Amino acid sequence: MEQRNFDLVVAGCGVAGLSAAVAAAEGGAKVAVIERSTREERGGQSRYTEAYLRMKSLTEVTDDFETHLAENGSGAIDPELVEEAVHSQRGALAKALSIADPTVIERLATNAGPTIAWLQGMGVRFDFLPTQFLTKSQPRLLPVGGGAALVEGLAARAEQLGVTFFYETTATALQQDDSGRVSGLKVRTRSAGTMVLGGDVVLACGGFEGNMEMMTRYIGPRAVYLRPVCKGGYYNRGEGIAMGLAAGAAGCGDFGSYHAEPVDPRSGVAEPSIFIFPYGILVNLDGKRFTDEAPGTVDAYYERVTRRIYEQRDGTAWVVLDARHTRIPNYKLGIRTDKPPVAGDSLAQLAQRIGVPADALEATVREYNAACGPGEWKPLELDGVATRGLVPPKSNWAMPLTEGPYHAYPIISSNVFTFGGLKIDESARVVDADGVPIPGLYAAGETAGIYYRNYTGATSVLKGLVFGRIAGTHASSTRQEAAA
Repeated sequence: MEQRNFDLVVAGCGVAGLSAAVAAAEGGAKVAVIERSTREERGGQSRYTEAYLRMKSLTEVTDDFETHLAENGSGAIDPELVEEAVHSQRGALAKALSIADPTVIERLATNAGPTIAWLQGMGVRFDFLPTQFLTKSQPRLLPVGGGAALVEGLAARAEQLGVTFFYETTATALQQDDSGRVSGLKVRTRSAGTMVLGGDVVLACGGFEGNMEMMTRYIGPRAVYLRPVCKGGYYNRGEGIAMGLAAGAAGCGDFGSYHAEPVDPRSGVAEPSIFIFPYGILVNLDGKRFTDEAPGTVDAYYERVTRRIYEQRDGTAWVVLDARHTRIPNYKLGIRTDKPPVAGDSLAQLAQRIGVPADALEATVREYNAACGPGEWKPLELDGVATRGLVPPKSNWAMPLTEGPYHAYPIISSNVFTFGGLKIDESARVVDADGVPIPGLYAAGETAGIYYRNYTGATSVLKGLVFGRIAGTHASSTRQEAAA
């Protein structure tokens, strides 16, 4: 079998993998990047995302950044062990636990600003641009041009540095020597068959949202109602996670969960999100409400609301709005689908067109309207206009639906990315079940797990960029030390 040797082999060509490749090449390493797609489609999910970054400036993360990650950084874990995880000298058990290591969270926060500056040096521009959130609790910094600009900027720098790219190539197995050190990656190429690429390895090839077998195994049979948020997600088949676990890696992140976003199932565009639902009511296919549509700002609560949609029959709901929503300033920012709403001059007509029982929908709206309380409707801020005596309640923007024409959009939960992955330390090294780094193996991006329960919004792209860069820097410096 043919073998080609490098200092570092990176699986994945999204922002995490490219950051690793560029950082290692800048350190003098000979680097290879493998990518399942063609050159034109490279970048996976990174190419399609707007790449929101939870930062209040070019140099600082938001005030709640570390707190939010820590609060959603584990399941039910002994609190004493969580405390011990901060102190590596107290034993490996805590370092191998399925929790977000506090040192990893701290490293992410402190390296966010320097990573943005690093990208600016490649010509990537950043700004606080309008987002799809009509109400928000935290600022979002965006790269001008979105994730595609990050991919192209990093890829151009990698090519300039002489990184070798293998397109239409899939990783199939890690190579380990007798000591357990990862020494390369077995790959399958469309044109040249199977070969081994020797060197240290960074696994940055996404989660498993494009692998229905793994989705069903970990998330459950209802995963049939989920779909990747964009076409890039279908390239993420979970091989990197499976290879790491087979090599003895510890798992981290909630394997039974994922980042949920509300999308229009009729649309085939990337991320056809529907964030207008706080201004109407959500009903299931039986015409019944099932959740508080507006517990807080949409940026902070859309995931929790979307999970309730996923629980409904066929994983589907409809948001029903009256004409009032069209008077919200810039309301179309919250509607990303390319499909028009279903419209009806009356609720009965709308019900017939969306396929829910008319009597049930009319009864639901009648009960909701009667429960709407007094108050001034302020659609661009939390107004506290809530229902009274209604189960479930609506906590904000609870105005009666009385103005025709009525509009409705179907909503399903998309799978932006899966939460489960490999556990890494603050140097992006993959650790084993004893909490000890596996020599020669790194992970970044979705392949490295950190999230539990509720996603800390606008941190996944940042996590990929930061720990990809850390992995590449560490790998190149380790090689130089070994050669000295």
